[in-house]
Amino acid sequence: MGEKSEWKPARLREAHAHVYAHGRSLDMVNLDGCRSQAQMLDGIRGALEEGRKTVLAHGARPEAWQERDWPSLADLDALSGDATIAAWCFDYHALMANSKALQLARIEDDTPDPPGGQIGRDDAWHLNGVVYEAAAGAVWNAIEPSEVDRMDLTDGMISIEAHAFKEIHDLKSQPGLGPKLKQLIYMYSDIDFAADYVLYPLVQDLPEILKTHRDWQSDQIRLGGGKIFVDGTLNSRTAWMLHPFADGRPEHPSGMQLMSDTAIEDAIRLCAGEGLQLAAHAIGDAAVRAVLDAAERARAPRGSVRIEHAELIDEADVPRFAELGVIASVQPCHLLYDIEALRRACPDRLDRVLPIRELIDSGLTPGRDILFGSDTPIVRPDPEDSILAATNRGRSDMALADGIAPSQAISEAEAWACFDADA
Repeated sequence: MGEKSEWKPARLREAHAHVYAHGRSLDMVNLDGCRSQAQMLDGIRGALEEGRKTVLAHGARPEAWQERDWPSLADLDALSGDATIAAWCFDYHALMANSKALQLARIEDDTPDPPGGQIGRDDAWHLNGVVYEAAAGAVWNAIEPSEVDRMDLTDGMISIEAHAFKEIHDLKSQPGLGPKLKQLIYMYSDIDFAADYVLYPLVQDLPEILKTHRDWQSDQIRLGGGKIFVDGTLNSRTAWMLHPFADGRPEHPSGMQLMSDTAIEDAIRLCAGEGLQLAAHAIGDAAVRAVLDAAERARAPRGSVRIEHAELIDEADVPRFAELGVIASVQPCHLLYDIEALRRACPDRLDRVLPIRELIDSGLTPGRDILFGSDTPIVRPDPEDSILAATNRGRSDMALADGIAPSQAISEAEAWACFDADA
């Protein structure tokens, strides 16, 4: 583990959070502690026994279960009866739904994959209950009421701010988030919400938001930029990779490219033209390279593009961040959850996982050019988790040498500096 440090920044920044989704997750069944299919089903059974007709769950990590896979659709249907069931993988890019939930989304055996999504099927081409990316979003939207109608942020704000963050970046902000934050901060002055909020709605929502954002911006709330998704995730094997996954799905052996090169460049130009940042979700090394290439073609102003996650970066692309002025917004805490998936999916590329040491050595300044966050509710918003992962490259019971890419470990002081809102 890296050298211990007593220093912490005066103002901590949570550089990647989902405030509404974090608060929403507090009312869902938490499957994070499950270690098998049976335990997942037990968690859902418990909610059904409480009389719920719709059971929503999150935090499932099939990669860490004994079976290394979701339960069968038949097992989930046998348990659920006439209830509607939907359980998110912890990365929120794959969802397991029962047949009733799939029917609500009008997904059947012969339904084609939607653009940017995939419908899971068994060997006989029947639905297996698991849906990915855009297909997962379609099922969720068929179950959940409108986010704007039900948006309650109070518990989420309190829960995240409890970790002493003074600046919180919300990535994929709902169009109504800014006005709602302003209302809550005004209404609940006794709670004393202390953090500044920086919002990054989806790029397609930006034109409408730009018409009204001055109505809700304040000293505590501002529009930071737009958000795009260039690929998926490692656990779902939808991260866009330069090389095929060792265990990828035949339809997408190297993951999924969710945006064209032209669309990425257009998004950069749109945000830069408004004096805003473009935050690009890019987990796989091919997705990271695509964003860097687009920033170079667009001649993006320094600091106007930030790559979110960047979990794998090809060695040739590391120096390009500093050369192009692209910000690396990473979440080392994901290592604590992704170890099994990484070792199975890309065993020959583990040295390219979160190369934080190389990024700093190439010229990125912690807290300014390289930012730490959690991606809550994907994982909990506790900065200590990222400090552990960045310095030890693995879980607390692992020696540094047994972690993922131990040569990429940084010191504790450097890790805390990546949370520094005043850098």
